[in-house]
Amino acid sequence: MKAPVGKRVLMLVENAPFPQDRRVYQEAEALVTAGYQIRVICHAERGQSRRERLHGMCIYRYPAPPAAQGVQGYIWEYIYSMAATFVLSLLVLLREGFDVIHAANPPDTYFVIAVFYKMLGKRFIYDHHDLAPEMYYARFGGRGSRLIFYALVLLERLSCRLADHVIATNQSYKTVEMLRGKVPEGRITVVRNGPSERLHSVDPDPDLRKRGTTIIVFAGVIGVQDGVDYLVRAVRHLVYDLGRRDVFCVIIGKGDARADCVALATELGLDGVVWFTGWLPEDVYLRYLCTADICVAPDPSNPFTDRSTMGKIMEYMALGKPIVAFDLPEHRITAQRAALY
Repeated sequence: MKAPVGKRVLMLVENAPFPQDRRVYQEAEALVTAGYQIRVICHAERGQSRRERLHGMCIYRYPAPPAAQGVQGYIWEYIYSMAATFVLSLLVLLREGFDVIHAANPPDTYFVIAVFYKMLGKRFIYDHHDLAPEMYYARFGGRGSRLIFYALVLLERLSCRLADHVIATNQSYKTVEMLRGKVPEGRITVVRNGPSERLHSVDPDPDLRKRGTTIIVFAGVIGVQDGVDYLVRAVRHLVYDLGRRDVFCVIIGKGDARADCVALATELGLDGVVWFTGWLPEDVYLRYLCTADICVAPDPSNPFTDRSTMGKIMEYMALGKPIVAFDLPEHRITAQRAALY
């Protein structure tokens, strides 16, 4: 059954596959529950079909671009992804129609597609997930090009100014959108990250439970800015310096720093102690989180992470897990006294 005109939303996401991007997935679920027709365009992970119906929404996928290496790699990835997304958006328009484009960053380039559709009377919602300029400097250890930084600021500002409405993940992002993006406060809504309603305690995974007396779990994107290398080094310290041979660390997720972290674990002699699982099916993911004795958020302090709300912390809290995290301002707002900083 098709939704009436005005309640048809096309969601665009590039940074993570769908439904693995839990924020976008929960937003889509909420819209479906409210009676909206949801169509999602994203890249395909290995083994995912090009078109899928899931919980009342339809997903259109394009072949994933090669893993980006360096600035030129990211430029090519975004050009390819925008072109593939635009082609699929035309297909959705002709087959089913849509009224609203809901675009999740990064990248901050979806406004190029939105401008075309705004001329056809469509509305544009900019879902501001990440501060791309600050993320850029975080990824390159503060040694990035100022020209690229200001180009990213310009793309972010264009996304903010051209949007009919902006969704911010927290008050820190709302402040950036108002000051740097010049968006009136009335055009911004804060929608914080939160755990899925389906996140609930289940029995621990028996096979994982056997692998260590203390199970340490990280769940999330493994990017350069996410600090998973700090976690790997911390496990090495536990095992070799403190003699804790009873620990086992599970790192759930993918990202462009995953290969480097795997190599680091091998270099530090942790192949039998640290397990990189990739993305997991939802039921397995839940069992592994419920098996954890300690959950970690190793994001180090920088202008990006200090202002960002990490969804993984909310999921850890929802399951009542002890959390170890760096002492970041947004971590304090989210976890408060539920974490060891």
